[in-house]
Amino acid sequence: MNKSTNKVRVLVVGLGNMGLSHALAYHHNDGYEIVALVNRSERDLPADLQGYEFEKSYPAALEKYKPDLVSINTYSDTHADYAIAAMEAGCDVFVEKPLANTVAEAQKVVSVAKKLGRKLVVGYILRHHPSWITFVDKARELGGPFVFRLNLNQQSSGDTWKTHKRLMETTSPIVDCGVHYVDVMCQIANSDPVSVRGIGLRLSDEIADDMYNYGHFQVTFKDGSIGWYEAGWGPMMSQTAFFVKDVISPNGSVSIVVSDDMQSDDIDNHTKASTIRIHDSETDAQGEFVKSEDTLLSTNADISHDELCVLEQQFVLDAIRNDVDLTEHMENAVKSLAVCLAADESIRTNQEITF
Repeated sequence: MNKSTNKVRVLVVGLGNMGLSHALAYHHNDGYEIVALVNRSERDLPADLQGYEFEKSYPAALEKYKPDLVSINTYSDTHADYAIAAMEAGCDVFVEKPLANTVAEAQKVVSVAKKLGRKLVVGYILRHHPSWITFVDKARELGGPFVFRLNLNQQSSGDTWKTHKRLMETTSPIVDCGVHYVDVMCQIANSDPVSVRGIGLRLSDEIADDMYNYGHFQVTFKDGSIGWYEAGWGPMMSQTAFFVKDVISPNGSVSIVVSDDMQSDDIDNHTKASTIRIHDSETDAQGEFVKSEDTLLSTNADISHDELCVLEQQFVLDAIRNDVDLTEHMENAVKSLAVCLAADESIRTNQEITF
């Protein structure tokens, strides 16, 4: 394939919420051609996707269609094996987060990508959101060390709670969602994590005895920065302060401001960042703030979840066509996963984990 001009032939594997969003992004991008959709069971598809070939077996589809790119949007316990199989078959890979269920598996996936010269993009969707890019940049401008206060709790019921329970068959909330926000911490601090301490609690009889649907962890970094992340799923979760995105430094703070009527289980709300509040800590000789009011920065980028997937898949296309070096991207994916898995280990062993 002439990667600079030809369409990238993509096999979409997994048609849950994220898989459908990515499939629609490929459908609407002239740089892609969907060769088939893969899901283990039949499911209702939006009109735009109903004309594509549908397969139930990933190995059979990989062999049959010989795609250029495999888009993996399945449950996390299959990510590593599916990604390696795709790369060994000569394909580039987009894989939803988390990259794997263990650090060793994640490292193996990255190692295979480097060895075979394949493009490997992990679904860290916030890296492609214009407002989140601004949020990271403005926080960096403050200078460290930093305090990170981040959470995403979801008061889920009905089909959303069913989805969360299926996810918790393999992955805890702090791992599934936490990789995004540890990645944000690492981007801002530009420093390696040193230690992590977690706590968690099983708040529902509807999940396995050894799983918890609420978790919280604290992480420290080499530069002295510290942070916490919190994630909880289920009908018992509170709507109060469920969305906190806050970074503090000696020079002030940067925060994402959201509306009071925002619903915690609405996936479109999880990436909201249309207004950023910037606080300057400088005071005058009398100890009063030099800037009496915070700056409210409107980014005019309150885009939907599907629109954000469009931006992410354009990044994948550009990486393939322009031979972008994804080494840092891949290594950061392993780093953030390692922190979240260590937090999970800390919860299960009641011990602080050091790196």
